[in-house]
Amino acid sequence: MSTDTARERLVVIGGDATGMSAASQARRLKGPDELEIVAFERGHFTSYSACGIPYWVGGQVAERDELIARTPEEHRARDIDLRTRTEVTEIDVAGRRVRSRELDGGAESWTSYDKLVIATGARPVRPDLPGIDAPGVHGVQTLGDGQALLDTLRATEGRHAVVVGAGYIGVEMAEALIHRGYEVTVVNRGAEPMSTLDADMGRLVHEAMTGMGITMVDDAEVTKILTGDDGRARAVVTDDAEYPADVVVLGIGVRPETTLAQEAGLPLGAHGGLLTDRAMRVRGHENIWSGGDCVEVLDLVSGSERHIALGTHANKHGQVIGSNVGGDYATFPGVVGTAVSKVCDLEIARTGLREKDARRAGLQYVTVTIESTSRAGYYPGAALMTVKMLAERRTGRLLGVQIVGREGAAKRVDVAAVALTAGMTVEQMTALDLGYAPPFSPVWDPVLVAARKAVAAVRAG
Repeated sequence: MSTDTARERLVVIGGDATGMSAASQARRLKGPDELEIVAFERGHFTSYSACGIPYWVGGQVAERDELIARTPEEHRARDIDLRTRTEVTEIDVAGRRVRSRELDGGAESWTSYDKLVIATGARPVRPDLPGIDAPGVHGVQTLGDGQALLDTLRATEGRHAVVVGAGYIGVEMAEALIHRGYEVTVVNRGAEPMSTLDADMGRLVHEAMTGMGITMVDDAEVTKILTGDDGRARAVVTDDAEYPADVVVLGIGVRPETTLAQEAGLPLGAHGGLLTDRAMRVRGHENIWSGGDCVEVLDLVSGSERHIALGTHANKHGQVIGSNVGGDYATFPGVVGTAVSKVCDLEIARTGLREKDARRAGLQYVTVTIESTSRAGYYPGAALMTVKMLAERRTGRLLGVQIVGREGAAKRVDVAAVALTAGMTVEQMTALDLGYAPPFSPVWDPVLVAARKAVAAVRAG
């Protein structure tokens, strides 16, 4: 606890979206004379867009610093004691203090707190395979990771790249490497890319990626990474084949980084993330909050807890935490699982439940799939899109939507996200007053076409 009885001390572990949003919001509400803020960040950078790293690597974003929303110096100018290159190694819940270590000098110290924010984020999945730590094998989670990958790409004479994994990170990094002029192979353990979609929609992504010149290897498990005489990666090996690789990018996904929390005895959920209440306070602990990629959140559609690593949620969590720490009040109600991505000109979107999610939740459902266009068919530039919709049998409650298409497809998922949040039925959706003009939509928007077909399926079922 702070030795200054006139003010409290807030300690923040993690200097990216949630951590620094919480610190900044708390500072807006309480000045330095009321609240001392100490933040620890083990990297060099703060408040940056990790989601933008593939576009920096691919060259669409020219400079690294364009991804940084606020530098450490800017945070310090607002009376936040931000300590970069400093890693928290222990949380002493009973003693209300954290142990930290300076990464460059090795010095260790304890810092007491009155209030604590845990914003440790997520860590990339890195399987224990021969060669996984060889030079030329890269995870992509932080700006430092992105810089290391770019350095490898610039120094590498060969032009073969293998991406391991075909989720959001995998497909986005495949695009980035295509832009860099590499021959790209994606090795995926699933039957189709994008396991966040149902397999029939993932198949559309597979076909499009193949059409872009990306070699897709599905239903394949990587067994090792071969290295050359120089110790660098040279090939990725599966049970059936060997794929040459001058650079390997791991896009297998992430897990909550909750090692500190677990060692401190804080409550974790089934997915390994911290459990919080609606105010983002760690359950059972009045003076500890957590948010971002290290927590599990309520799925408003299924009613279960989920781990979703997205910057949109992380920033909202930070605002909620900062408001509560600063003496105001705010809550985070939950999510419906909305996400969008792209690979080259193909747009991919989903919200709500997939079929297997609905089955896991014990829901009976109907599905419909339609093809439509992004604009009126006669208007130049109209592009095809496929929309899949799930609705609850009998009640007609919307359960989920997936969209794959070209320009103008992905952001249509926002209509479905709002409908899911509001608990609307597909029949109610058919009456939505959406914007229409030939350059923007057919008379019946594709999402509403799917809703009309879902109404018929519900009635037939």
